[in-house]
Amino acid sequence: MDARSYLFVPGNRAERFDKALASGADAVVLDLEDAVTLADKAPAREAVSRYLVAADDALRSRLVVRINDCATAWFDDDLAMLATARAACVMLPKAESPQTVARLRQACPGIAVLALVESARGILQAEALAHAEGVERLVFGTLDFALDLDLVDDPVAGPLGLDAAASHLAWASRAAGLAAPVAGVTPDVDDVARLRADFARSRAHGFGAKLCIHPRQVAWVHEALQPAEAELDWARRVLAAAAAAPGAVQLDGRMVDRPVVERARRLLQRAGLG
Repeated sequence: MDARSYLFVPGNRAERFDKALASGADAVVLDLEDAVTLADKAPAREAVSRYLVAADDALRSRLVVRINDCATAWFDDDLAMLATARAACVMLPKAESPQTVARLRQACPGIAVLALVESARGILQAEALAHAEGVERLVFGTLDFALDLDLVDDPVAGPLGLDAAASHLAWASRAAGLAAPVAGVTPDVDDVARLRADFARSRAHGFGAKLCIHPRQVAWVHEALQPAEAELDWARRVLAAAAAAPGAVQLDGRMVDRPVVERARRLLQRAGLG
């Protein structure tokens, strides 16, 4: 699933499922984990199951289920529900081992896995997770990772502690041929400047999508991924110059060689123009 935005909705709030899908998010994450209280775990699982069973293939392809992690009492029941309801994609929290991915896939053959990495152990297993059969994307659970490493809760200094781990996930994803990893949530749902700053830092490490916790964040993420008109104009001129002359040419005083041409193509593709 090569989505740009993943919007969470609590699994026990079935009345919000359709609204989340109408938000414009590329994918909607029906959450059975953090957004659901202990008392609501079973009702949430039942609500998600009913929704998946009633969904057609096109709708099911946009739905992701975040289950409870393998150390909890709800993991096996969540897996049984995924298999029965024919879920297409699952987000595996606290992903630290390809063996857990294999266990999940054995219970749910063919299901796509988004491995949510939220700990130092998970980061150190990023390459193995990225190469595990069925894993389609790595996701960075920044809040839990910051808690695991006891990082400072500061909008300026705090992100510094995420940088090395973010790069590691991006390298592992690229080496395994996966889509660019998914950035973690921005908790300040009304702060567009903070979201843009968070995502810009993730983009600088090679991330290509973001988790959202409110519908209004979806449009901000899509906007951040859309190349500026000046970039698109540059890309068009690069491709025109490359087509007009074989080999390396100059444009605006800079050499245009194969990597530059490829970057121009990717910019246009990202804008839906390639």
